[in-house]
Amino acid sequence: MTANSLSAETVLQWLKNCAETYGRHKDELTQLDAAIGDADHGENMVRGFNAVEAGRDELQGKDIGTIFKAVAMTLISTVGGASGPLYGTFFLQAAVGASGKTALTHQEFVSVFGAGLQGLMRRGKAVIGEKTMVDALMPAYEALKPIEHDSLSAALDRAVNAAQKGADFTVPLVAKKGRASYLGERSAGHLDPGAASSVLLLEALQQAVRSSA
Repeated sequence: MTANSLSAETVLQWLKNCAETYGRHKDELTQLDAAIGDADHGENMVRGFNAVEAGRDELQGKDIGTIFKAVAMTLISTVGGASGPLYGTFFLQAAVGASGKTALTHQEFVSVFGAGLQGLMRRGKAVIGEKTMVDALMPAYEALKPIEHDSLSAALDRAVNAAQKGADFTVPLVAKKGRASYLGERSAGHLDPGAASSVLLLEALQQAVRSSA
């Protein structure tokens, strides 16, 4: 890997990091979801990425598109609630632009991330400002875009910061989508659990890229 590319090996490390990260934050995500949802988001994310981790050895030597598609299918089939189809759709749409590639340039990764985000938004019929994971992922996508003398690692640092700010932005919002929307005004004052898990997804990638540099 160079400073401006993401290798298949680093993607596999990302997935390993996801399983570990969601394991550490399971209780936190569950508590967030207990306030405005079904109290199962932490367990769902752990189950999904543990299943991904269980199949990771079979993905050694595969191209990134194949890896992303396998992740998508695993998440869709093992994660309950809305998060499985949404995260699954993200990886499924990202897989299209990564097909056959064993490494993605910085710009290529931005493109596949954007495709994943658009797919997720279509699936969830969500836009920014509705107290969903989009509030974290959209700012992250914008922050990922290359600037002069950039590196992917630096871009991911920006993306994680932007995602965290976006997640924090969900606290005062009234939910417009999902189970939380049933609460109406009572959903305000709580951090959206999907936005929180989206930040963790990016932090896991940030760590993978740093360790591969």
